[in-house]
Amino acid sequence: MVTVIGSGLAGCEAAWALAERNISVRLIEMKPLKYTPAHKYEGFAELICSNSLKAIRLGSAAGMLKEEMRILGSITMEAAEKTSVGAGGALAVDREKFSDYITEKIKSHPLIETVCEEVNEIPHGDVIIATGPLTSDNLSNDIKKLFSTEYLNFFDAVAPIVSFDSIDMNKAFFASRYEKGDADYINCPFNKEEYEAFYEELINAKTAPLSDFDRKIFKVYEGCMPIEVMAKRGADTMRYGPLKPVGIKDPKTDKRPWAVVQLRKENAEGSIYNIVGFQTNLKFGEQKRVFSMIPGLENAEFMRYGIMHRNTFINSPKLINPTFEIRNREGLYFAGQLTGVEGYIESAASGILAGINMSRRLKGNEQLILPKTTMLGALAAYISDENNENFQPMGCNMGILPEMPERIRDKSLRYEETAKRGIADLKEYLKERNF
Repeated sequence: MVTVIGSGLAGCEAAWALAERNISVRLIEMKPLKYTPAHKYEGFAELICSNSLKAIRLGSAAGMLKEEMRILGSITMEAAEKTSVGAGGALAVDREKFSDYITEKIKSHPLIETVCEEVNEIPHGDVIIATGPLTSDNLSNDIKKLFSTEYLNFFDAVAPIVSFDSIDMNKAFFASRYEKGDADYINCPFNKEEYEAFYEELINAKTAPLSDFDRKIFKVYEGCMPIEVMAKRGADTMRYGPLKPVGIKDPKTDKRPWAVVQLRKENAEGSIYNIVGFQTNLKFGEQKRVFSMIPGLENAEFMRYGIMHRNTFINSPKLINPTFEIRNREGLYFAGQLTGVEGYIESAASGILAGINMSRRLKGNEQLILPKTTMLGALAAYISDENNENFQPMGCNMGILPEMPERIRDKSLRYEETAKRGIADLKEYLKERNF
């Protein structure tokens, strides 16, 4: 029997991959006995930072990775397709229905035993640790004992959620950028004067206090940067980031706004929306005060305020093989954000590969080291590269893939052909190994 610790996306994928290959699994999760500062929902595979699993189209890093996950038998992709909500060109889900779907599938599998308890030390035997970036203190300390290399730390933040009924649709409007998709986003347009007033209040707003230890290691991961940190980089930084107005026209003026805040559905009913890109560490009262300056959100009802929490990941290039197995202990694998793969689908994909490789090792088969032309193979290679001296978390992106043999000038076409190459290489690689 294999022990899988953690029932997030990576842990659920690892357990599912093993059970589907006739390997018995003991999946241990400390919720609801104990929650991390970021988790609130009792179910497995809880989504925290956003309900989006990124772009759908194949010619994107996320679309390519999702197709690879489908080929590998992903439970995440199955659940997402069953619980999706409209989000233009992105795959977004109803968080609770998504979690409930995966929880039911995992708990009803005859080869998966689920146990609710906190794990304080690494168990003996065959183990996959997928406890995420908020690993509990006791287990975290035991992991540190295993490695001579110190943990690395960074901060992650989540965006606020508001009720749809409280959004002033006389000021806001539905639209998708460049009219792509089904106008699933709510857009709150700023004129120049409104934006400048908002900017001044945002950069001067009060943030939640950090402990002395947290202040010493405060490092912001670029992909989930608090909006107030971004704003302090310059008055126009947000306008080139999450508040960029390109591709949007305000139907009331038929002109492009100076800046625009977008909101995306949080559930299938469309009763709640999250403020896209507004991860924050502002105090709750400051969030209400400052974010209510956004046109259309003057009377917004905040269903959840943004929070920031410290994430932890191991120095994977010094510790992990591209199979996700630890180099100095056979039968011990890590998966998910703890390894330094950043993002929902990236974490889930790493769990699939860790589970598959554990099952192959137990059956005496060659473990999978996926081609670097695949997105998952490239991510696995990145986190296991022993020459990486300045390791930081990495999400899927086209930049980590090898270039095409012939240069294609059109970026969209180049990305699409790159994705097709990777998918073809994955299928051929798996076929050669009777997968």
